[in-house]
Amino acid sequence: MKGMKNIFAGRWGIIGVGVIIGILAPLLQKLGNPGNMGICVACFERDIAGALGLHRAAVVQYIRPEIIGFVVGSLIAAYLFKEFRPRLGSAPIVRFFLGVFAMIGALVFLGCPWRAALRLAGGDGNAILGLLGLIFGVWIGTLFLKGGYNLGRTQQTQPAAGWMLPLFMVGLFLLMLVFPQIEGKEKSGVLFYSLKGPGSMHAPLAVSLMVGLFIGFLAQRSRFCTMGAIRDFVLFRQSHLLSGFIALIVTAFIANFILGQFKAGFAGQPVSHTMHLWNFAGMALSGLAFCLAGGCPGRQLFLSGEGDGDAAIFVMGMIVGAGIAHNFGLASSPAGVGPYGIPAVIVGIAVCLFIGFTMRKRIA
Repeated sequence: MKGMKNIFAGRWGIIGVGVIIGILAPLLQKLGNPGNMGICVACFERDIAGALGLHRAAVVQYIRPEIIGFVVGSLIAAYLFKEFRPRLGSAPIVRFFLGVFAMIGALVFLGCPWRAALRLAGGDGNAILGLLGLIFGVWIGTLFLKGGYNLGRTQQTQPAAGWMLPLFMVGLFLLMLVFPQIEGKEKSGVLFYSLKGPGSMHAPLAVSLMVGLFIGFLAQRSRFCTMGAIRDFVLFRQSHLLSGFIALIVTAFIANFILGQFKAGFAGQPVSHTMHLWNFAGMALSGLAFCLAGGCPGRQLFLSGEGDGDAAIFVMGMIVGAGIAHNFGLASSPAGVGPYGIPAVIVGIAVCLFIGFTMRKRIA
């Protein structure tokens, strides 16, 4: 299939992928996923961290099949079109900590760029602050890119290294099958399951997995990336990826309106808070971390499916970051930012700035 034309590479292809995601995400919400959270990479990775016991916030513990599908769907596409290229070695420890702080910022805001778009499409005005913060953080990141910021070159490696994260995801799916949720019990074997709250709300497993596989396949072909959409427009005035991101928002708005899921306002929105400054700052931290790492959380999953070990390190950093955020009171809730969330955002921004200033290629 290598010689086949990639119909998703053009403008209408990326718009089509945005439209498909904009339809499927509200449908997942209608089928059981939390409000304005048909798809949220950060929230879903947080739920996975909880299911594995990396944190004990009982309301956010569930192995999300969508995340598994994103990676495996990308893997399938990469193999079919001869694009599976195992590589790694580009400042892995830096990428890990960028993943940690990207997750902390996202959990202060309560969502990744995907959920920020879906929250806006569902009528949540707080998402406006989050998206503005995301744009600001990515803009700061582009200044570092212009100044010579570079995490170094990746190296080709053995196929087994590229398989590590996909195998990890398959392992999570097998754990779900071996230790399914037992009604009324928080723990089943080695896995934790939420009995209430967002973690207890999910679409049927088969539906979630199939949607994840489909989106993972399409996103790998189209190179869909929410952070890249902003970065490319700021740096090069290219609107290719941005057209897909806008298509997602517009289509999700229409789908939510048709499904009766649109509710305009700031107060009382699902899994959301109204501390505007920290909605902005949390996503600014995430946007900066995503830009320095080279992709939004969804794109990092899709790259992992292509065999990119550096992206896999970032993904694991986000999962560990979710555990840190909930164990140390950094994550927000509908009541507001966690007790230590504000200093964590400040520290995170400082760390990302340190990385940006020190990881620049010096010109002789």
